[in-house]
Amino acid sequence: MSGNRGTPGPKKKATAGSGAAQKSAQKNSQKTSGSDSGARRSVGARIRSTLKWLLILGLVCSMIVAGIGYFAYRNTEIPDANKAFEAQSTYVYYSGGKARIGRFADQNRESIPLADIPSSMQDAVIAAEDRTFYTNSGIDPKGILRAAFSNAKGNATQGASTITQQYVKILYLTQERTLSRKVKEAFLSLKVQQEKSKVAILEGYLNTIYFGRGAYGVQAAANAYFNKPANKLTVPESAMLAAVLNSPNYLSPDRGEEGRAALLERYDYVLDGMVSMGNLDASEADSYRGELPAVGKPRASNMYGGQRGFMLTMVKEELVRLGFDEAEIDAGGLRVETTFTRKAMQAAEEGVLEQRPQGLKQLHVATASVDVKTGGLVGFYAGQDYLQSQLNWARLGGSPGSSFKPFALAAGLKDGFALKDTFDGNAPFELPDGGGEVGNQGEGQGRSYGSAISLTTATENSVNTAYVDLTTAMEDGPQKVVRMANALGVPKNAPGLKPFPAVALGSATVSPIDMANSYATIANGGMHHDWFTVKKVTRAADNAVLYKVPRKTDRALSGDIASDVSYALQQTVQNGTASTALNLGRPAAAKTGTATNDDENVSSSWFVGFTPQISTAVMYVRGKGNEALNGYLPVFYGGAFPADTWTAVMERVMDGVEEKDFPEPAFVDGEAPVEGHAPYTPPPPPPKPQPKPKPKPRPSQTVAPEPPAPDPPAPTQGGGNQGGAVLPPDNVCEPTDPNCDQ
Repeated sequence: MSGNRGTPGPKKKATAGSGAAQKSAQKNSQKTSGSDSGARRSVGARIRSTLKWLLILGLVCSMIVAGIGYFAYRNTEIPDANKAFEAQSTYVYYSGGKARIGRFADQNRESIPLADIPSSMQDAVIAAEDRTFYTNSGIDPKGILRAAFSNAKGNATQGASTITQQYVKILYLTQERTLSRKVKEAFLSLKVQQEKSKVAILEGYLNTIYFGRGAYGVQAAANAYFNKPANKLTVPESAMLAAVLNSPNYLSPDRGEEGRAALLERYDYVLDGMVSMGNLDASEADSYRGELPAVGKPRASNMYGGQRGFMLTMVKEELVRLGFDEAEIDAGGLRVETTFTRKAMQAAEEGVLEQRPQGLKQLHVATASVDVKTGGLVGFYAGQDYLQSQLNWARLGGSPGSSFKPFALAAGLKDGFALKDTFDGNAPFELPDGGGEVGNQGEGQGRSYGSAISLTTATENSVNTAYVDLTTAMEDGPQKVVRMANALGVPKNAPGLKPFPAVALGSATVSPIDMANSYATIANGGMHHDWFTVKKVTRAADNAVLYKVPRKTDRALSGDIASDVSYALQQTVQNGTASTALNLGRPAAAKTGTATNDDENVSSSWFVGFTPQISTAVMYVRGKGNEALNGYLPVFYGGAFPADTWTAVMERVMDGVEEKDFPEPAFVDGEAPVEGHAPYTPPPPPPKPQPKPKPKPRPSQTVAPEPPAPDPPAPTQGGGNQGGAVLPPDNVCEPTDPNCDQ
């Protein structure tokens, strides 16, 4: 027990000691918590102080920005709208930038009061472009921020503006898409919003916005698309016009099926917006949805007469590809310098009109001339006046026939063959794997040229069988011919351009422009340029250069092979089917082409060739481009009318241009991919018969003089032995005597 009682004693001491420790710990804890609390109060005070100063700084900055903004706003003046609008016309110039070709739009606009614009048109535009138009302040802060971030990333195409901002941009600003212009647009929009009513802004917008087809404002647009005034527009017509506004070029009903499909999607969006805004009954919208209203055909302006319309259309399409929008192109105050020259354009038209046969209304003659060193299209003839038809045959093209063969020749030389290598020139030629037969020009299966003719001879005489033999002799030959054609300048999407054994005979559809450019690659030593029409674009307001054509080249073919292909084409002029080009009177290389359709009728006739400076293609087609020329043209071969036209055009283009020679051929002689095409070596001639030896002349004998004979006795009767004997005179010699003077 005592032991048990004694046990608590130490525990009490321990308890007492523990209590003291706890008190000490509590004191220490209180000191620590006080210290932490003070530290927290110190940090909190610093944060509050920082926030206070940041708030003050923010207020000061805001006041400064507001002051700057107020000052800028007060000093923002609204310029004269009409003068600004007129100053924004875009003009297009010939090469050199001096002589004017024309302009894209003739400012086709007519202002009408808002009362003459149907409510359906007003509602449709608001539904399409700015559904908060009546409630917003005229600017879109989110749009400005989007533009800021977009420009910070290097993208200067961010748009998305209110109707007020669009109206301001159309009348008072350039079409550039930059942050600075957005800021200026915002200030002007606020100013306009303060000084004009919403009704006045909407009226001004509807009278100036671009709808496509050269129409500015709803009145011009109603006439351009529907041949009626604006006050007669129906709901579907209003919705379609409003849909076009977003991108008049991309959403154009004139842009084929793709354009109409995009427009239909936007059209349905506008109808849905009109329903959601309470301006159109849903059931009525359903009756319109999914089908565009009928539109009239676009009318050509007189300013597009002759070849000018084709020139402006091609330039406009190229500007769109370069990233300019249609409103900017038509009214952005641009100055566009093109590759066209007056001389080449005039040469094309005069050459065609001089040589084409008269009275054949369905005949289409197209030409294209390309600068060998740059790829610039300097001249062309589309086939007719733009006001008569907008079909540009210089771009539509036809089957080039044998003028396609140089592409196969280039592929063959690259594959290891040489110009001296031989191929089957006899007709018919059996295609591999029972694929049929190929013949040559002439009656029946055509003329046979021999079982082993050189590639030079095959080119000079345009021998089909030899070129099919060449194509099939190469491994994957048809694919190599197609790839070579693409590398030289034939588009990959050319209709009918497929790898098959007779691809070298030119059944694909290729335009004269692309053929001229492909031959230009050969003339340029194998260096290829994409053809183009726009050299430079500047802005009239500040002369800023917005675009300058880059110097893009790629090697499509080695210089040696290009010189050999060129040599074969030069020989075709000197000795073959292209001899008409000799009339040019300077070095030229060329090839004829005649294509047949599925009915075995001649469907197109070509002549394509070049000098060291200019490459030109000429094409003759009929009707829709595939109808028979035989029985229609007096002579339908490429060496006839097309060759004469080519010569007439090139004589004018090359007049005054320095005469230059072609590079010497390299006569490349690689390792042929297959055997059996070695150059033809004629057998040795049979030995010539030895001439019979001529008899040697006998040595002459000198007749010794005889003593003078005595006078003959007088004859006696009976005569005796001397009766008939007479000796020759002593001055007579043998005929074989070399000393004889007789």
